[in-house]
Amino acid sequence: MDDTDRQLIALLRDDARLPVTDLARRLRVARGTVVNRLRRLEASGVISGYTVRLRPEAEAHRIRAWMGIAVEGNTSAAVLRALRGEPAIATLHSTNGRWDFMAELRADTLEAFDRALGRIRNIEGIASTETSILLSTHKV
Repeated sequence: MDDTDRQLIALLRDDARLPVTDLARRLRVARGTVVNRLRRLEASGVISGYTVRLRPEAEAHRIRAWMGIAVEGNTSAAVLRALRGEPAIATLHSTNGRWDFMAELRADTLEAFDRALGRIRNIEGIASTETSILLSTHKV
């Protein structure tokens, strides 16, 4: 990857729906150059897909939380497999330090949130968890 690829990726991170002609104009390259670079970045797996980002207030009714998860011994792989199947987990990250995993949880109601917590805490190999409900999000 060169600087043009990095600039292209930065533009797509801001707005993945920008037309190729706009990308070419902003990068000061030919339209064909952008098309070829996109194809190469997609084929190599650097770009693995395009997605939609929702503003937090668009899902204001949803309950969101961060859960720190500590696992027992060498059970990380089995716990990870079980966590990947949990529908309430929106994102899952392995970390160092106090928690082995950090999970972002989402639920529509407190009852659904409570059920998700129970399912996760009952996964074999989980030693402990700590959950914090997200109250608001601030742009940096």
